[in-house]
Amino acid sequence: MEIQEIVSKQKEFFKTQQTKNIRFRKMYLEKLQDLIVENENLLYEAIDKDFGKSKFDTFTTEISFILNDIKYYLKNLNSFSKPKKVSTNLVNQFGESRIHSEPLGNILVIGAWNYPYQLSLSPIVAALAAGNCCVLKPSEIAENTMKIMVKIINENFPPEYLYAYEGGIDETTELLKLKFDKIFFTGSTKVGKIVYKAAAENLTPVTLELGGKSPAIITKDANLEVAAKRIVWGKFINAGQTCVAPDYLLVEESIQEQFLEMLRKYIQEFKYEPNSDHYTRIINQKNFERLIKLINKDKIYFGGDFNAENLYIQPTILTNINWNDEVMQEEIFGPILPVISFTNFNITLNKILEHEKPLAAYLFTNNSEEKENFTQKLSFGGGCINDVMMHLGNENLPFGGVGNSGIGNYHGRFGFETFSHQKAVLERATWGEPNIKYPPYSEKKLSWIKRFM
Repeated sequence: MEIQEIVSKQKEFFKTQQTKNIRFRKMYLEKLQDLIVENENLLYEAIDKDFGKSKFDTFTTEISFILNDIKYYLKNLNSFSKPKKVSTNLVNQFGESRIHSEPLGNILVIGAWNYPYQLSLSPIVAALAAGNCCVLKPSEIAENTMKIMVKIINENFPPEYLYAYEGGIDETTELLKLKFDKIFFTGSTKVGKIVYKAAAENLTPVTLELGGKSPAIITKDANLEVAAKRIVWGKFINAGQTCVAPDYLLVEESIQEQFLEMLRKYIQEFKYEPNSDHYTRIINQKNFERLIKLINKDKIYFGGDFNAENLYIQPTILTNINWNDEVMQEEIFGPILPVISFTNFNITLNKILEHEKPLAAYLFTNNSEEKENFTQKLSFGGGCINDVMMHLGNENLPFGGVGNSGIGNYHGRFGFETFSHQKAVLERATWGEPNIKYPPYSEKKLSWIKRFM
């Protein structure tokens, strides 16, 4: 079937009201859960072919997220879907007010290549839990993971309910011409603008999960050993191809040399070597060449080695960096870590504020005033104090960007709400109504209305 026909069938199927049934939603969430478990080894094989991601990292950063999402919605779906009673103001007495969460309808999810399973299927899980029909467009850059998701979904789900669409830029362009009730996109800010513009033609609401240059600040009051260990892990997992990885470090000058040595120690200890099964390759030649150009040989503190044949780039620390360097002009999205030193914490916060709002921000300190200033002064999608990236693992926190780093959020209840419309319903009694709002009007009626305000 042509994709236009699939979308049309999904719209018709949604009108049958079947997806609003809670048992229906749970049945298909459980089916997706079973399929992921049954095909786990195939999922591992596909992602290994794409960029050498280990079973351990694939499970912990991708599959476990999806399975936990399904478990969460199966547990909470009844309560989320139940109409919520809210108070009714004096003007609307005698009445009852409720908020109904209803599915939006026909959803398009455009996934990303760097975490191809999580960033494709986690939004799908939330959309299905909310009662929608969905088209998934996985990223073609991770070709093998795209193909296995298309196979698993299209062989096991009715296309009028859930369909995975295989293809590249041309196919995505065709999809964006169609009318959906919501578009969910994960990817670069550049492509996000294209998606947003296309959605505007149909007045389609969007959630954009983008990126940006996420800073990590390390002050003299930090536990340096813990900070170094956690930053090295967060920066170089997936070879730095993570939208919420620390993009660059701001290190207080008085502890910089000591901290750099700790970074070096943990990079060596974690053995990010060419043949390490826990160190991912760069996704393709294009991204490899882009990253190599960002490595200024004169500013290498550690690393800098690479192998074009294996698409391997050694974890690399750059020092003596300033804000005008090429590596500071765009999101790095790779295993290169620039370090900028500072002497004044508040001036450094102001410098971050001069740039676009990042998807994430991190602070390492035990100074309560610095924590307060960081939280209150900086605008960012989400972040951590004394850790990196782990806020993603809490389903009670929303995940999303702000400004150039994105629009909207998801995870946990926030994902359910992203793919739902909050419908307001006021039910009034048919007795006991005063005549005050009806013509003819009078000064006396107006005075009574003012009393109710």
